[in-house]
Amino acid sequence: MNISFRNKIRSIFAPISLPVFFFLGAIIAGAWLLHSPLSCQGPAISWLDALFTATSAVCVTGLAVADTGQEFTRTGQSVLLLLIQMGGLGIMTFSSLTFFLWKKRVSLTDRIAVGQSLFNNSLFHLGKFLVQIVTVTLVIEFCGAVLLFLADPKGFSPFSAVFHAVSAFCNAGFSLHPDSLVGYKSNWLVNLTIIALIVLGGIGFAVIVEGKDILQARLKNPQQKIQPSWHFTVVVQTSLFLILAGWLYIYCAEFLGHMGTISQHEAILTSLFQSVTCRTAGFNSLDLASMTNASLVFMIFLMFIGGAPGSCAGGTKVTTFRILAAFIRGQISDQEQVVIGKYAVDRESVNKALTLLFFSVAIIFLCLIALDVTEGGNIPHTQARGQFLEILFETVSAFGTAGLSTGLTAQLSPPGKVIIMFLMFVGRLGPLVLLGSIQSMRTKILFSRPEEKLSVG
Repeated sequence: MNISFRNKIRSIFAPISLPVFFFLGAIIAGAWLLHSPLSCQGPAISWLDALFTATSAVCVTGLAVADTGQEFTRTGQSVLLLLIQMGGLGIMTFSSLTFFLWKKRVSLTDRIAVGQSLFNNSLFHLGKFLVQIVTVTLVIEFCGAVLLFLADPKGFSPFSAVFHAVSAFCNAGFSLHPDSLVGYKSNWLVNLTIIALIVLGGIGFAVIVEGKDILQARLKNPQQKIQPSWHFTVVVQTSLFLILAGWLYIYCAEFLGHMGTISQHEAILTSLFQSVTCRTAGFNSLDLASMTNASLVFMIFLMFIGGAPGSCAGGTKVTTFRILAAFIRGQISDQEQVVIGKYAVDRESVNKALTLLFFSVAIIFLCLIALDVTEGGNIPHTQARGQFLEILFETVSAFGTAGLSTGLTAQLSPPGKVIIMFLMFVGRLGPLVLLGSIQSMRTKILFSRPEEKLSVG
């Protein structure tokens, strides 16, 4: 009995389940700190709003029910900054690094778990890698903060510059300005700095480390040819394709043929910024409520994809999108293998991509129905035109931890806020992580059933 109970406890606290518990702990602690009178300018915000804000910060989403710059004190903003940084680097990264520094060793199980989720490789030096992660992250954020301060010392004070740099790199989207970055839509230095931080934070820690190593090697020996890894190539190529596609589409949908009072360079810059930020960053340089439906629908598609595995970004990930695209192409051309570049994707990865797609669509669909009920389920369609797109946009934004909203977040009912919090939590950890946590508690079936064909289509 004791052995069975002990095994059950071990299965509940399996390595794949630890991020769930750590995220929950950070959210609860963050909500308690944000509810404190020291964190609020006026009366303390409600417990629900504090929990919503903490969830959005730890899950690096950016959806806010309270104005960060107006309703929180410097203490409250510092708490948010800490929660964003913790969420961006990943609670598992922080806990593993702390454990390593204290004990000077990490168990093989934890070593493999961290390797598979962050570096796409189970064989690596954990301590060196984690220290490198933290160092590179802080250096990038520091450089971004310096550039923002130089761009506008009044608009970006030292604290504000650091806050926005961390928020951008962690793909959180929290801003101390009430209109996000709309006031800087024509400032090239601010926009390009935020764009660079978002991209670096969204391509994954493994890609950053490998890119740094490749750059250092080429600076030492310009003639040396270094072949990047397959993972690096797929992530960079797919990310670049999505950025360029989104840039062109938003430009055509918003500005082509009806430029209005906006200049050409502003149209180009804002289109690029929105293409980058809607893939999980949460900042906006355009008023989303005034954008066309064509742009909003395409932005939903980009938010659903998100960034790269092991990054600060959410979504179903660019590698999933690339695998599914190659899978569909292979089915059309009658290929047995799913080919990307020079290599074929293994069967397990294809199955994971298909499973992730199914669970992601199912979660979004169920939460969409729930939000349709809570946010006006008794209103006739003729009186709620346009609300469906707003709710769908909010749902995918929360799941993809994009943090963009057409204005619905502040108007959410209490049940609606709970649904959005669930979406942010699941979207940050990923449906497969939660599915894996559940599966780790189950007993493996050691037999198979007879197979039969079933008509499809």
